[in-house]
Amino acid sequence: MRDRDEAGRPRNARPRDAYGRPLPRDAVGVPTMPDDLSLTPEEALAEAQRLLDADRPFHAHEVLEAVWKAAEETERELWRGLAQVAVGITHVRRGNPRGARTLLTRAADRLEPYAADPPYGVDVAGVVREARSLAAAQPLDEGARITLRLTNDAR
Repeated sequence: MRDRDEAGRPRNARPRDAYGRPLPRDAVGVPTMPDDLSLTPEEALAEAQRLLDADRPFHAHEVLEAVWKAAEETERELWRGLAQVAVGITHVRRGNPRGARTLLTRAADRLEPYAADPPYGVDVAGVVREARSLAAAQPLDEGARITLRLTNDAR
C-alpha cells in the first residue's frame, strides 16, 4: 500500500536517513522538506547551501527541486541542473559511482548554457567545474569532503 496525500497523489511517508534513503517505518529519520515548500530563488539558494554545507545533499536537492518545479520556463533547466548536482553528490555519499557520474555530468551539461549570464549570483562556472571534477574522480570517494559553493557571494 502506497502512502497518499489528501488529493490521492503518491507520497512516501517513510522516515529517511541523512542521504535520503528510506528507513523502516518505525525508525526515527532526518526531517525532509515539506511537499509544498515555496521559497524565493534567493531563499532556496541560501537554504540549499546551508544543507550542502551540513552534508545533506539529498535535502538540498529537495529545496532546489521545489524551485525548479515552480520556475519560469527560461530558468527551469538552471534549477533542474542545480538539483541534479545535489542528487549526484547524494549518489557519491551513497556509494553509487555510476549514478553519481551520470547525474553530475548531466547536471553540468544542463547548467553550461547559463554560464554567460548566471541569474541570482549562481556561480554556474564553479558549479559546472566542481560537478565535472567529481564525475571524473577515480575512484569516487564517498567519504571525501565536498565543498560546493552555489553562489558567488563572499561568505
